[in-house]
Amino acid sequence: MARRFQEDQLVIASHNLGKVREIADLLRPFGVKVISAGELQLPEPDETGETFIANALLKAHAAARGAGLPALADDSGLAVTALGGAPGIYSARWAGPDKDFNKAMAQVEELLRGSEDRSAQFVCALALAWPDGHSEVFEGTVAGEITWPPQGDKGFGYDPIFTATGQNVTFAEMDPEQKHMLSHRADAFAKLVTACFGDPQR
Repeated sequence: MARRFQEDQLVIASHNLGKVREIADLLRPFGVKVISAGELQLPEPDETGETFIANALLKAHAAARGAGLPALADDSGLAVTALGGAPGIYSARWAGPDKDFNKAMAQVEELLRGSEDRSAQFVCALALAWPDGHSEVFEGTVAGEITWPPQGDKGFGYDPIFTATGQNVTFAEMDPEQKHMLSHRADAFAKLVTACFGDPQR
């Protein structure tokens, strides 16, 4: 049985403004006051895990300890089938220290050149940790394919080159509400909500 979230404040363990905004939007119906690790000036821990779940747990526990509050961390990335699941947990690192995702997307396309298999999936692991060391973890995915050239400017990261199965626009061309209904983060978040939050405030 998962631990229920009963506090009124939650730290989002991220310095990525796009990710913070997306998670805050998903949390809004629950009346939880959200603050980011960046706002609290918490240091970013080294992501030394070998899986999305391991890295999400690492970040959530670090933020919970640092803030003395429950913390929600996301570790997510793009897994391209023909590249053996790369960039995977290294998705952000492919963008380099300047977080240049145009460079990262170009690298994906370069490595895919000549491949007929353009299938991929976004993976998201969410870890909710408390200052006492307890944690809950949930994982979500969304399948799709790599689109080139990049299209749209509404998302972040690899969104401009990812078209979800059954859709005819990239994540970066979707309004946030539409993306929230089918993204990997929404899939993981739905599991988190069911287990830890219950019904949203009316």
